[in-house]
Amino acid sequence: MRVTSRFSLFAATAALTVSCAANAAPVFINILTGGTSGVYYPIGVGLSQIYSDGIPGAKTSVQATKASVENLNLLQAGRGELALALGDSVADAKNGVEDAGFKAPLTKLRAIAGAYPNYIQIVANKESGIKTLADLKGKTISVGAPKSGTELNARAIFKAAGLTYEDMSKVQYLPFAESVELIKNRQLDATLQSSGLGMAAIRDLSSTMPLNYVAIPPDVVTKIGNAAYQPAQIPANTYDGQPESVPTVAITNIFVTREDVSEDVAYQMTKLMFENLTRLGNSHSAAKDIKLQNAARNLPIPLHPGAERYYKEAGAL
Repeated sequence: MRVTSRFSLFAATAALTVSCAANAAPVFINILTGGTSGVYYPIGVGLSQIYSDGIPGAKTSVQATKASVENLNLLQAGRGELALALGDSVADAKNGVEDAGFKAPLTKLRAIAGAYPNYIQIVANKESGIKTLADLKGKTISVGAPKSGTELNARAIFKAAGLTYEDMSKVQYLPFAESVELIKNRQLDATLQSSGLGMAAIRDLSSTMPLNYVAIPPDVVTKIGNAAYQPAQIPANTYDGQPESVPTVAITNIFVTREDVSEDVAYQMTKLMFENLTRLGNSHSAAKDIKLQNAARNLPIPLHPGAERYYKEAGAL
């Protein structure tokens, strides 16, 4: 009887363990990105695959969005677990800057990591004659979706250069891919894009027609008066027909989560990202600029405790 009782107890315990494992709540990770022709989206896809492989029970998804501003508002509303956003947009979200698309301070945002820099890339059909920022006067340009991170960058840069939207003959508020198609069809002169280097939309455009790459001089960057904007260069030959480097502005992207994501999940998201940087770099070359030593520095919002735990373990904090 004792043997039978022990066997029964063992069987019951094993069955309960299997049942609990089977019924364990899955870990949902929705990654908020940007348009499918930009850089956020392929990086989000790469991360979703890394998390799906590395986090037991993970149910990952990737959502194409209008990028920074929409992503941060979605996080605040609990409709995502991880998002990419421009650093200046994150600061505006924290402070509730209404003109930037935030009706009130977004108090739930927490940082996972500083990522790679976005470069402001202004390209024009060579036939338009646009070579400088001043040449945009009287021309047609697309500046990204209204109050998107890209459009906020456009406003800041034009203001620093002494320009307004009224100086252009027409301003379109379109995502990357649509802007490129209009330039191809001679329905648009130029587009301003805020993205990682080597973005697909500009590569596509530069392979089909001659372009001018418009410089943003360092003195214009200084006049913006925002530490999130730093002088930078688009290296020569990043795109077809671009034999020389182009002065521009760089703005750091940030991986953002929300405070009610569990510490363990935030820890795993951070750890797996940095343990798989080579794999993530294969999703898009911009991800190769993500560096552990810089990831926890100069962030406009607090680190999530899970991310902070990882950085302390890794000696990066």
